[in-house]
Amino acid sequence: MMTADSLLKNLHIVVTRPVGQAQSLCEAIASHGGTAIKFPLIAVAPLQDYQVFEQQLNQLATTDWAIFISSNAVDYAMPRVLKKFGHVPENLKFAAIGHQTAKQLSLYGVHHVLIPYTRFDSETLLALSEMQNVSGLTIVIFRGVGGRELMAETLKSRGANVYFAESYCRINPQTDIYLLNEQWRQGQLDAIVVTSSEAMRYLLQMAHGAIWLPHVTLCVNHERIAELPKQLGLKVIVASAPGDDAMLQCLSQLVKNHD
Repeated sequence: MMTADSLLKNLHIVVTRPVGQAQSLCEAIASHGGTAIKFPLIAVAPLQDYQVFEQQLNQLATTDWAIFISSNAVDYAMPRVLKKFGHVPENLKFAAIGHQTAKQLSLYGVHHVLIPYTRFDSETLLALSEMQNVSGLTIVIFRGVGGRELMAETLKSRGANVYFAESYCRINPQTDIYLLNEQWRQGQLDAIVVTSSEAMRYLLQMAHGAIWLPHVTLCVNHERIAELPKQLGLKVIVASAPGDDAMLQCLSQLVKNHD
């Protein structure tokens, strides 16, 4: 049986998370004997124009729930909310996709936040009892430009009035896959960690036709992210839960497959 320090021995693992979110997983991979290669496929950037966002904030005084999709949504929105109102609007109830987003909200004075208990995604948040009887309520969803429509569509179907407050945008900072091609050429490309559907789309677009794509295992943290690569017949492993520990267990399956 492998010791913890050699759990990922000789594995070369590409991590596609944004720069600010990749460090902990990269360090964990290294501590277990693997080699982490940073290849961020998502970068977060401020909007060029916040006029529409500021107009949306005018509705907060008559809004019942504020749902934050990500910690980025918190960091790009809450300073502007506090600047406009001088405090957290007392009429608002807050909900967040997961613990990290709730933790970010606490930094801005929001300490009572509804979050899912199990998986941290839109479906699980929508399943909570507080999100059922929302007919006639007004709900704002803080997010980046674009993104899934499931949250808004479901709440609207339950009778809520829903609007978006988009405070940032996501871009692909990579212009080519030269780094990944080189890793493969050197025999040092075993797996790619992808933790967002958007990053997966970028990867598959850029790597279309790449000789190595069918041979590398894609490790994802949600079944939704696995849908597209599975349709293409690629090798995919889905972690049992969000977070670094579950991803490490996911990656450890590669060693078993190599044995």
